[in-house]
Amino acid sequence: MKRIVLILLTLTWPIVIWAKSGITQITLSELEAVQVAGNLVATGKYDNALKILTQLPQTGQTPIEIERWYLIAQIEQRKGNLNEAIKIYRKLLDEKPDLSKIRYELALCYMHKKQWYRADYHLRLAMAGKDIPDGIRQQMLYYRYVARKNKNWNIWFNFGAAPDNNINQVTGGEECITNQWGTFCRQLPDPVSAVGYNLALGGNYEFKLTDNWRWKSDGTIYTNIYDKHGYDDFYLSASTGPRYIWKNGDVWLATTASRRWYGWDPYNWSYGGKLDVNYDFTRKLSAGVSFRILKNTYDEYGDWLDGQTYSSQVRVLYYLNSTKYIVWRGGVDRDTATDAIYANWRYLTGIGFGSELPWGFHIYLEPSFIWSNYDGEKWIVKNETFTQLAEKDFTQRYSASLSNNKIDLWGFVPTLTFSYTKRDSNVPNRKYERYTTEFTMHQRF
Repeated sequence: MKRIVLILLTLTWPIVIWAKSGITQITLSELEAVQVAGNLVATGKYDNALKILTQLPQTGQTPIEIERWYLIAQIEQRKGNLNEAIKIYRKLLDEKPDLSKIRYELALCYMHKKQWYRADYHLRLAMAGKDIPDGIRQQMLYYRYVARKNKNWNIWFNFGAAPDNNINQVTGGEECITNQWGTFCRQLPDPVSAVGYNLALGGNYEFKLTDNWRWKSDGTIYTNIYDKHGYDDFYLSASTGPRYIWKNGDVWLATTASRRWYGWDPYNWSYGGKLDVNYDFTRKLSAGVSFRILKNTYDEYGDWLDGQTYSSQVRVLYYLNSTKYIVWRGGVDRDTATDAIYANWRYLTGIGFGSELPWGFHIYLEPSFIWSNYDGEKWIVKNETFTQLAEKDFTQRYSASLSNNKIDLWGFVPTLTFSYTKRDSNVPNRKYERYTTEFTMHQRF
């Protein structure tokens, strides 16, 4: 019977072996010691492997050091200590986010804990990595299907604060009319600065009907409370309906309703139906389309604004590699209204870039654009005279978000979002510029 014991030295590793005939000492390099430990892990001799791995000196972010921590995480994972394994995998990814193998193992841990949304996120990134063996890639495809089938519930919660330099979205200044009696001017409302404290809480649950059919319900609460309470915004929404799942996608048909309060006064109701379809074309490319038909009823302004919304939107997601992805969004919305001057068509597009960075950082950049064309003509003041025209707006928004996974507070990470919005319009007093800085705490994936 032989036992292997590691004796710590500075550069090399003598391994002392006791046998019936006496003691034999074998000197191993750090690489050889990690290889020995890997063989012990593969054969299930976890305690012996752990003795070797925990006595090796730290060597920084070298391949040997990464492999050492990977094997320690493998031992914890195989012993069922999933939380410890997740901590190690997260730490490795925070330092070196392009480790597809580590991300794949993290996804497996989340699957064992039935955290399907987190598992799916990391599987999608891992599959976009380079040099993945075909066998492992096929396993990932299967596990993504398993995650899709088992996403039976999810709860999310975000909160934060957002200073806003133009909460009322106006330009300010004067508006003047010149006629035969002279020039008459009025002061337009000035931009109002405020700080908003936002909270968003949502969740969904899927009741399993058959292997492929579910009944899915979701709900969302969103509120933005400002230091100027006339601009407070509170919103509730809920949806329910059947969802069908297959290997590469899913379809959800649901009834939906929402209620909004503005300045704590009842503002409007919306209710109707929606259809969401998602499909994975390849290991890197997926897309989703969404259709909405809603009836809008306003509490105070119904004589002008009551009508319907018809919406179709597309989202395409492409993973460049195991750390970077791009998102394209596009859509067409149609709002009808009792008064034609409020009925409009909206065309929107945007493209975003996201990346997992070293040291735990994640960045997301997105420019987006909206064209709004209104149906009816209205009387406005332009060039110091009255004129009648149909409003046409062009809104552009540029945003950048930065978060860091190393700052983890009870499963939440801080996120800073900077955005600039500018609206151009053929109606002068509908133009505005707006800057916001938003600090939020998001659940970590």
